[in-house]
Amino acid sequence: MIKTYTTNEHGFQDALSVRKDVFVREQQIDESEEIDGNEDVSFHFVLYENEKPVGAARLREVNGEGKVERVCVLSSHRKKGLGEELMKAMEESALERSYSSLILYAQTQAEDFYKKLGYSTTSKEPFLDANIPHVAMKKVLKSSM
Repeated sequence: MIKTYTTNEHGFQDALSVRKDVFVREQQIDESEEIDGNEDVSFHFVLYENEKPVGAARLREVNGEGKVERVCVLSSHRKKGLGEELMKAMEESALERSYSSLILYAQTQAEDFYKKLGYSTTSKEPFLDANIPHVAMKKVLKSSM
């Protein structure tokens, strides 16, 4: 089950919990970089399994497009299709918000995951974000309406 929250809702803490496990503890990203000034202008998605938060991501508007950020699944729950489920929910939410496309910065090790979901790499070269190589990606959304 996936739920969406704003920062003033209790479930936002579930999103932060998953993000801290994955990005701060596992990937050694400084917490001051992980939790930033965009939290209040984002919609936070939390993926639950048996009422336990196991995945998270956030979506915000940037220049008329939806920007997908902080996508993560706990290591114990990877390779089960949960990341794809989380991305599908975000794409549906983006369409509801009338975004015609989504952009994201993917860690290079996750680039193929996003390509399988229809994203195209738009940056010519990888770049560092939080000292981790990333690429810019984009997907044009097709409304079913």
